[in-house]
Amino acid sequence: MNDITAMDESGLEDVLSEPTDATRNVLAELSGDIVVLGAGGKMGPTLAMMLKKAAPKRSIYAVSRFSDKAARARVERIGIKTVEADLLDESQYPGLPRAENVFFLAGMKFGASGNQALTWAMNSFVPALAARHYKDSKIVAFSTGNVYPLVDIDSGGATEDTDPGPIGEYAQSCLGRERMFEYFSQLYNTPVTLVRLNYANEPRYGIIVDLTSRILNDEPIDLTMGAVNLIWQRDANDYIVRAITLAKSPPAIVNVAGADTVPIRQLAELIGTALGKKPKFISQEAESALLSDASYCMNTFGSPQTSLEQMVSMIVKWVASGKEILNKPTKFQVRDGKF
Repeated sequence: MNDITAMDESGLEDVLSEPTDATRNVLAELSGDIVVLGAGGKMGPTLAMMLKKAAPKRSIYAVSRFSDKAARARVERIGIKTVEADLLDESQYPGLPRAENVFFLAGMKFGASGNQALTWAMNSFVPALAARHYKDSKIVAFSTGNVYPLVDIDSGGATEDTDPGPIGEYAQSCLGRERMFEYFSQLYNTPVTLVRLNYANEPRYGIIVDLTSRILNDEPIDLTMGAVNLIWQRDANDYIVRAITLAKSPPAIVNVAGADTVPIRQLAELIGTALGKKPKFISQEAESALLSDASYCMNTFGSPQTSLEQMVSMIVKWVASGKEILNKPTKFQVRDGKF
């Protein structure tokens, strides 16, 4: 296991972007260049880096507003071509790089309940613009497990065949994103894969970071959302890259999530043991939770390489040592859809 406490952000992103041999093989067989839309967010930089490492001779374009200039510099350092653009501005699309393969990561969650109009624009209007502009490409589009309803906590999670039941405007707008890609996929016969993700974790953000911070600060943990799915960001990136092999019209759907249903109480106690602190809890576990069944993903691409214990160990060491975190809580405990 890597010594996480000895790393800076550049070293961490190097770990999170290391492709497997299977991913290298997928990129070797894929023709054409690659563009990553929304590459400046939480997962965009490491996904773009993984693509470049797996296909070093291929042109990889990262498109974003790039408000984080340091992240942009780290992306450019390994040979990725960055393009500064506002994807809400339709007039900027003619200037975007043409590519046979597109990874769409743009979206808005944090602050969604305070700005519903922008949330819908980012999560439904921008996908329509991108799907139309890249109608002749192959597209992998980020979605979220939030498009599913809450399911029985012992059910194993919603499968790709579970009917959507988004709770709240954020989740509804994300289903809108899926429908836009579905519409243009059918209109232009564009191959698309919709990736329903929950929850990616790395040392700067994610549910494990949220719980570690609360335990360190002696803040109580709400148990109402009693269980979650957890996946290491490197494993998630790896699945997402390979998901391009599933793209079809109408779109393919794949849940990218951890292999297990993880009880929040058990997770907090595991973190508490690593910290030498006893977590505090409030409320009781509800009978339902937001959970996804990733069996199809695992059967297609294999099991994740990083265990829960490894994730907890690396993330707790990073957070407890006072290293940089993004201060963007996942709000996994929200049950009314108001983010």
